[in-house]
Parts: sequence; structure tokens; C-alpha cells
Amino acid sequence: MPSKSLNARVAAYKTAFSSGELQKTYQDLVGIVQNLRTEFSKKYKSEFLVANVLHGYIDFTYFYLQNDYLKRKKLKLAIVFNHKNANFELWLLGQTKDVQILYWRKLKEVKWVNEEAMPEYSIFEAPLLLAPDFDSSTKLSESIHSQFEALSQEIFNTLAAYE
Repeated sequence: MPSKSLNARVAAYKTAFSSGELQKTYQDLVGIVQNLRTEFSKKYKSEFLVANVLHGYIDFTYFYLQNDYLKRKKLKLAIVFNHKNANFELWLLGQTKDVQILYWRKLKEVKWVNEEAMPEYSIFEAPLLLAPDFDSSTKLSESIHSQFEALSQEIFNTLAAYE
């Protein structure tokens, strides 16, 4: 299906920005990810190196985590806020496209892996928190940490089983 021309799409773009709600909501959501990054850096400082927050275009806001095990495997974990779905995900990333392809093929039978097609930016994208409560920062943070601890351990166990 052909896309409308840029000129045809600019009117909707201007409308989306006109109230200021889009910018404020985006800033608030990025702020949540920045606060999470700070918490992760403090809480897991003996376990992970936590990178700075990175921004996709308007689609993803994320930060990487890496420990010695992941570094040896040329892998990283990423806590990702998916703006389109307004949820949090945990992605397993390859340091290069070749590493990503290698692990995607190796892990094809794992429940998080889409065996039909490799994601563009990751080996797999696992749900971390599908229905975040953005109005309670404490509950949101606790939920993400709890889910991360359980899911990351499951990922490490899976990686070890496929070595």
C-alpha cells in the first residue's frame, strides 16, 4: 500500500503537535526510562554495566545492560519502552548483525523467538510489562525490576542451555 506524500501527511503531524500534549507525554515517558536507568545502574552496579538512555526515532527509548557473560558472547540486554504499544520489553541484542543472526538461528525454538522472521534490531523481544501503571512510579518501578529479575534469569538459563 503506497504511503501518502510527505506534504499530505504534514497536516496530521501539525495537528498532533498543536496542543502540546504529544511533546509533554513523550518527555514524561522518556523521563520514566531515564529514572529506570538510574535505578538499574545503582541496584545492579555489581552485576551489570548500564549504558545511557538512547532514543530511537519516536518509536523506542531504551538502555543497554551488559555483564561479563554477555560481553563474552557479544550480546546485550536492553530495557525498551515501545512507544507504539506503550509497554516495556526486554530485548536480547547482538553486538553486530552477524552475532544477531547467529543467535537468532541458534535460539529459534525458544518461546520468545519469532522463527518466521528475525526482528530488525534484536534477536528477540520479550514482553516485560504489558500494561504499565504510569500514574504510580513506585509500582511501575517495582514491577519492572521484578519482571526483569525473573525474565533475565530465564534468558541466562536459556542461553546456557543452548551453548
